[in-house]
Amino acid sequence: MLDLSQADNQIHCVSNFEDLVVTAFKGKVNAICWTRNLLGDFSEIVNKISFNENMVAIDEDELNELILNEQGQLARQTIINDLTLLKAHGALPTLNLIKYYDRDDEYPFFPTDVYSFHVDRSPIATDTFLCTYFGEPSQILPNSQAQQKVFVPEIRNELKKLYGGAEEGFETFLREHFFDLHYQPKPNAQPISLGIGNLWRLAVDHPESIVPPCVHRAPKEKAGETRLMMIC
Repeated sequence: MLDLSQADNQIHCVSNFEDLVVTAFKGKVNAICWTRNLLGDFSEIVNKISFNENMVAIDEDELNELILNEQGQLARQTIINDLTLLKAHGALPTLNLIKYYDRDDEYPFFPTDVYSFHVDRSPIATDTFLCTYFGEPSQILPNSQAQQKVFVPEIRNELKKLYGGAEEGFETFLREHFFDLHYQPKPNAQPISLGIGNLWRLAVDHPESIVPPCVHRAPKEKAGETRLMMIC
């Protein structure tokens, strides 16, 4: 069951794909969720694919070639249905198996990897779609509980030292290095799990957007557990 007690009215739930893609973001609403209880054994798909990298993309042909039992076949068909719906909508979904993401240690005081709460940005109107089928799910941080890191005084001072240029170019520097996309939780903030099987549409920072972008992050994986997720 999806717990929306801390959602601050920013999440709108729907019961089908059509409503997921046509419902407009407005007011506080910047995350739309098709809530689902999926049938099938997604762990079988995870266990049937071996790879040495920290993350690998699985194409539909490879998915179809897997020899699965009845529950695994149900899980596979759900994934294929999701991919088909999203492609028909004009999206470019990717199915990923993830042991862990690369960590960013270039600036120790300001990591910019996906484990940091962040928003997505695009030069054109678009949305982010994602679904976790197996493993730890992603998280949302309500915008009212998030603070843009570049405005935290001690962090901003460190960024100015790193920049070392004229004041009028500082904001451009922040955008060019994606520092302005990252957020930290305010005291007593309560992140929201996106749950397993739910298909989400998240607002992105783009020129036509009329709502704040949705703050989210990848979870820390459980030791030895591989995540199976779709994103586009």
